[in-house]
Amino acid sequence: MRNQGLICVPTVLQQGSHRFFVTLSDCNEPPHIHVEHDNRKAKLWLDPVEIARSGRFKEHELLDIERIVNANRDMFYEEWERYCGGPA
Repeated sequence: MRNQGLICVPTVLQQGSHRFFVTLSDCNEPPHIHVEHDNRKAKLWLDPVEIARSGRFKEHELLDIERIVNANRDMFYEEWERYCGGPA
């Protein structure tokens, strides 16, 4: 588990070199998932799936990330509820 200023839970999904995770420090926000790759981090809302913060990812990378989040939305939402106690 990496911690760069955020309280993190273990990786929810590793897709290639992208790590998807939930942070406990922002459970008061609507359900979302964080993704990091190298030194870049993005945040995506889960309902509906949309980019909340692009984190210096290029447009084509964000499209791939958004596709991964859509494909795994239910699992991400379950993990959000597991760690954050349900929707904010």
